[in-house]
Amino acid sequence: MPRARSIRNGGGRAGLDGGAASRTTAPVYVISVAAELAGVHPQTLRVYERKGLLDPSRTRGGSRRFSERDLARLRHIQDLTAAGLNLEGVRRVLELESEVARLRAELDRARADALDAIERVHRHYRRDLVPFDASPVPYRPAGKPGL
Repeated sequence: MPRARSIRNGGGRAGLDGGAASRTTAPVYVISVAAELAGVHPQTLRVYERKGLLDPSRTRGGSRRFSERDLARLRHIQDLTAAGLNLEGVRRVLELESEVARLRAELDRARADALDAIERVHRHYRRDLVPFDASPVPYRPAGKPGL
């Protein structure tokens, strides 16, 4: 079981080199290996999938394949259940976390659009400026013509 603990604490090979992103989404673990790495029974993974908490990839034959990302989600589910949430509570938390991530991305896009609009306005102002001519103009007080 020491291997499950090292994976649970963020161990493993993903992240050690530049190709880590593709490895995190590659479905490589069969259900028995994924269950052993997570320290749970394979039936637990089936229940989590049935409840909509996990969505592993499937082979053409229908076998489940789990990725590093699936295992990370499983660790998150385990953390939430250890904190006292039931599976419906976990499902709701995961749903809300997904919504928060979507809204943050939308807010980031809106901020970027607003900054672009401000920059366009500032560029427009600079085009409309009239060049300043600093040549001196003689002072002529009013009422004294001809000076």
